[in-house]
Amino acid sequence: MYIERVPNRGSRPAVLLREGWREDGKVKKRTIANLSDWPDHKIDALAAVLKGNAVVGDIDQAFDVVRSLPHGHVAAVLRLLEKIKLDQVISRSPCRERDLCLAMLVARITAPGSKLAIARGLSEETADSTLGELLAVQNADEDQCYAAMDWLLERQASIESALAKRHLADGALVLYDVTSTYFEGRHCPLAKLGHSRDGKRENPQIVIGLLTNAQGCPVAVEVFDGNTGDPTTLGPQIKKLRERFGLKRVVIVGDRGMITDARIREDLRGVDGLDWITCLRAPAVAKLLERGSFQLSLFDKRDMAEIVDVDFPGERLVVCKNPLLAQERSRKRQELLAATERELDRVRAAVARAVRPLRGKDRIGLRVGKLLGRFKMGKHFKLTIEDDSFRWERDEPAITAEASLDGFYVVRTTVLAEKLPTADVVRSYKSLAHVERAFRSLKTVELHIRPIHHRKEERVRAHVLLCMLAYYVEWHMRQALTPILFDDDDRKGAETRRESVVAPARRSERAESKALTKRTDAGEPVQSFRSLLRDLATIAKNRIQPKAPGAPAFEMITKPTSLQQRALDLLGVQLLP
Repeated sequence: MYIERVPNRGSRPAVLLREGWREDGKVKKRTIANLSDWPDHKIDALAAVLKGNAVVGDIDQAFDVVRSLPHGHVAAVLRLLEKIKLDQVISRSPCRERDLCLAMLVARITAPGSKLAIARGLSEETADSTLGELLAVQNADEDQCYAAMDWLLERQASIESALAKRHLADGALVLYDVTSTYFEGRHCPLAKLGHSRDGKRENPQIVIGLLTNAQGCPVAVEVFDGNTGDPTTLGPQIKKLRERFGLKRVVIVGDRGMITDARIREDLRGVDGLDWITCLRAPAVAKLLERGSFQLSLFDKRDMAEIVDVDFPGERLVVCKNPLLAQERSRKRQELLAATERELDRVRAAVARAVRPLRGKDRIGLRVGKLLGRFKMGKHFKLTIEDDSFRWERDEPAITAEASLDGFYVVRTTVLAEKLPTADVVRSYKSLAHVERAFRSLKTVELHIRPIHHRKEERVRAHVLLCMLAYYVEWHMRQALTPILFDDDDRKGAETRRESVVAPARRSERAESKALTKRTDAGEPVQSFRSLLRDLATIAKNRIQPKAPGAPAFEMITKPTSLQQRALDLLGVQLLP
């Protein structure tokens, strides 16, 4: 800060307290306070203090910090959001609803919480950051946040179309997968009991489908009833890609539970310009082996081979064998078999005991069915159930037959070989890991989409849309911040260390070094995305009141540390003005 005297024609010069900084190679400045009413001796004394040439009494007694709010993290996210023009995607016309949506979006990244908590964090009286001030929404309440969510939901189609135009080209690879998340309360029409991926079988849930590009950047999201099966969500996505996004040619990638034979037959096959990449289920792989479409000996010295089969006309089948996956499946099978046997022995003991024995085929069968459903090992046991007895034994031939295919999987696609080589087919299928990472961020480590407390169907959809847009910002931030995060910033180096596309992915030497030393090659400390946000939050906006009589209060932002400035430079954003 410095004092500048500005000539004012025939009047006394204006005396201004100013702050300067550099931006894009240019010097910029702003006025903090007008000191024109101060007497000259007081101005000279302050100027001397600012220059470090004099101290008036004890310097720590000369000022009061009357308020200090975390600023760096919300300012960095908001500036990045504006840099990638997501605000323009939401609405080209500035309005209060858009500003509130941006506030909720930034808060979802920096401090996930309920809409009530966000509203309190924006309020001038109870602010937990400068976010409300930056977006001029300090007086918003939760009802206004809900109204803004309703406004946002009306724009979902146009928002997704704009994102698709940015990130999806004709003939593009599109990743699609679904997840579920549990629901608090029972009054939302979307909340239904279904297959829970969260282990909350007693809670109703919703199903969420996410579309991303090949790199995992999200472009669209849809919410389904909690009892919706994965395959039935595929049709609406195909319609969205073809009709709303206007893609004439598209390759959709989904897992074996998503792109099933029924969906291929009803939604995909015969559609001009529509191709798919998915994986066969275990029974279909076993049938290929039984029919002689491939031999196990073929993989003694290789881990990948492309075949054809009469049951899959017009499709390419890529058979892969991963030895590490084979070891893991064998280990898991043995553990599940042992756990199942322990439980079966308990049932047998209950039938044989002298006091209150378990009797009746139906009661014994119910007990056995419950435990077999828990471990999913019923196909590997032969059971004999009578009214007063129960026996079991392993089905060794079935176990051996399944074990012979440990580590094998078959990727199927309709994409022509000249457009997508064999290795790229497998690589494309494995890219579904990007969607899994998005779900992990949405549900747990970063954005905390759950638990969901909204009761209205539209609010739940808007909440999920907000979280998807927050992940869109996070995805861009991670791409820029990779050099100082634990994420691998040398993908080419990682790929060269991989023996084959079938083999498990390996981290680059640079990423392993970061994980081991917790430092970059330049000696900078490496952080997680969340810890870096906490670090940026220590950049505060301080309101300072000089104790000199009549001195005006002014604001001052904490000077970033070298690491904080490095993060801001990587993001390409400035905290000022």
